[in-house]
Order: sequence, then structure tokens, then C-alpha cells
Amino acid sequence: MNIILLSGGSGKRLWPLSNDIRSKQFIKIFKTADGYESMAQSMYRHILKIDSDAKVTVATGRSQVSEIHNQLGDGVGISVEPCRRDTFPAIALAVSYLHDVQGVGMDEPVVVCPVDPYVEDDYFEALKKLADIAADGRSNLVLMGMEPTYPSEKYGYIMPKTKDKVAEVSSFKEKPDEETAKHYIAEGALWNAGIFAFKLSYVLNRAHELIDFTDYKDLYDKYETLQKISFDYAVVEKEPSIAVMRFSGVWKDLGTWNTLTEAMSDSTVGDVITDKNENVHVINTLDIPVLVMGMKDAVIAASHDGILVTDKEQSSHIKPFVDMIEQPVRYAEKSWGSFTVVDVEDESMTIKITLNPGQQMNYHSHDRRDEVWTVVSGTGRAVVDDVSQEVKAGDVITMHAGCRHTLINNSDSELQVIEVQLGKDIDVKDKHKFELTD
Repeated sequence: MNIILLSGGSGKRLWPLSNDIRSKQFIKIFKTADGYESMAQSMYRHILKIDSDAKVTVATGRSQVSEIHNQLGDGVGISVEPCRRDTFPAIALAVSYLHDVQGVGMDEPVVVCPVDPYVEDDYFEALKKLADIAADGRSNLVLMGMEPTYPSEKYGYIMPKTKDKVAEVSSFKEKPDEETAKHYIAEGALWNAGIFAFKLSYVLNRAHELIDFTDYKDLYDKYETLQKISFDYAVVEKEPSIAVMRFSGVWKDLGTWNTLTEAMSDSTVGDVITDKNENVHVINTLDIPVLVMGMKDAVIAASHDGILVTDKEQSSHIKPFVDMIEQPVRYAEKSWGSFTVVDVEDESMTIKITLNPGQQMNYHSHDRRDEVWTVVSGTGRAVVDDVSQEVKAGDVITMHAGCRHTLINNSDSELQVIEVQLGKDIDVKDKHKFELTD
């Protein structure tokens, strides 16, 4: 299978565990035998379980690339959007990436789906079936339609011509009010979950018809000039040859705290103590305990970015309040490990850095700040202006503004460092990357 996972969004409805870098699909709250995994990890693991040779590509923005490599490894393909241009340009770029970079043939089927629904094993079997239907070429586009479980106002509706497992599509309906949704469902309508399949040639040819570009690199270079338009408007609503495959298994859009906690196997995650609570979920990512007593129908989430205490029903309305919060991201996972902001002052910032075994930072410099590293635990190697030195717990390395530096963990355990940034204008954009030659 060739699968494009659409990974976007800032995840503000799941603050404080999600932020502009760490969207909801990367929150590790689903229990496994080895600990906890995120929606993205669960999706990737299940796809490879169904098809170990599956070629998985994540279509995403630049801010998520490090997180994706951290959680999914280097085996996953990444089609990076230089900026946001809605789903049609994103899918066109990803399909071009599959063809020109990954070498996927024009007649091969491609499945596109979101990275973050809550699903079970039968969903992945359905994805494989969807790819098979697209491969036979009877329809240019094959959608997966979800059997509605209630008259939702959140989804658009697909109207099939028959009640067969696979049917031609009669029409599409925009997101309705509840009464209209009941009417659609009575007529056999299905939820449009944004899951579809096609032969690669179909979307690549449509992309060339609508966009003037030669190949993947050319499309990437002119991406910011493209019209913002959804795949539904650009392709689906103009295509006469569309089929829909019914799916009646578990499928949930976990977009709010209320829906997310419904899918959690445990009511608590992290260092949590509870007593005499009813229908309460607590997620604590801090290294201090959280005690919750006598609460009912509530969500409590604690992270380095903030603390949320909310009634479950009210939790879906937090976005405008989160929009009022202005502060730098306090925690993020990177391709090489993670960082946690410990303290912020007017002319300094203190950060705890964890470098995973076998990983290294980019070789980089800053124009407007000095930095001091104090090694807390582990061993590794520091390179400062092309001079390399072995480091261990207790070592201190000072980097002045303008000097190139990196940290390398060549051991089989974590390397932890306290980094103090010193300057009047500390900014994440103040960074230049270089090739490390040694």
C-alpha cells in the first residue's frame, strides 16, 4: 500500500498537552504493553502490521517534522508543506513526492487519510480493501463512508445510489443541522471522513491540469503561490466517476478533551493520585504529583505549557481562551530527543535538553545570544567551531554568539544537558545551520 497521512492542526482544543509544535496526534496517552503511544504511532504501527511493505508518507508542515521523526523513526516519508495551502495543494505535493522522490508508479493505488482518528484493527483492513478497489480502476476516486452513529452536524454527508457495500456516489451534502442530518441518515447517507483512494496518475494529472509545474521540486518551490483550496472543492465535487465503500467499525474524531478521554483505557496518565472521583480523567506530564479528590465529570491536564481544569462538556469551548495565551512553547520533542524550558527571564532562558542515544543536534550558530551547556548526565561529544571534545557529567561548555556548535550522543544512554541562553533578543528563528564535516 501507498498511504498518505494528513497531519496538520495546532491542536489548541487539547491544550496544554498540545501546542503549535506538538499537535494532538503526538500526545502519548494510549496504553500499550510497553507504555504509552500517540495516535500517530498507533496509526503507523497498525498500517505496518497489515502491510509490512507499506510506503507511508506524512503530509505536514515544517513545525512537525522533528516530532514525526522522533515518534515514527526515519523509515516514514515526509512531504513538507512550505506553508499552509489547504488539502488539495498538500495532497498534490505529496503525490508528486511519491512519484518523483519515492518512485511510486503511475498505476499504483494511493490511500489518503487523516493521521489522528481513533480506530480499531478492522479500519486498517478497510484501508487495504479501499486500495484494492482503487487499483481495479472502475472509479477514478473511491471514498470510505462511515456509517453514522448519530445525526452529526460536524461532518459532510455522502449520498450513495444504493445500499451495497460499494456503491456509486449520487451526491454530497454540506454539514447540516441536526434535523437535516436525521433526514440524510434515513436516506442511507454516510459520514464523509476525508478518506479516499485513487490511482496515482489520477491526482497527479489533475494537479498538472490545475497547477503549472514540472516536477516535485518545481511544485515545492512555487508552493506559497498556490491557491488555497480543499481537495473536495478542487477534485471530488467535479469528478463524475466516484464510488464509496461503507465502513461500520469504530471511528472517532478525537478533537476535544471530551471525545479524547472516551478513548482512553486508563483514567489517569502520569504521577496522579485520585480519591472519590466520578468520570474524571487526569493526564500529568510533569515530574511532580497531581492530587485530585471529589471531582465529577472533569478533565485535568498538566504540562509544562500550563494546567487545565475543566468540566468535560465545557472542554470543547477552550480554543478562544487558549488563543489569548501568549508564551513560547515550553516542551517539544525533536528528531534527536526533547527539550523542556525550565526558566525564562528578560535576558536569559534556561532549558533542559535530552539527547537520545545515537543522536545529534544540527551543527548551528546564533547571531544574538551566547549559550552555556552544563552536562548533567551521560556522555557524548561536543563540537565548537570544528573543535571536538568528549564530554561527561559536570563538564561546562561556553559558546559565544556566532560560533558554530553541536552536541552528539555516541553512547547507548541518554545525554542530558542544561542549556542557558543569554541575550536581549532570544528568538527561535535566530539560527543558522551548517554541515558537520568531521
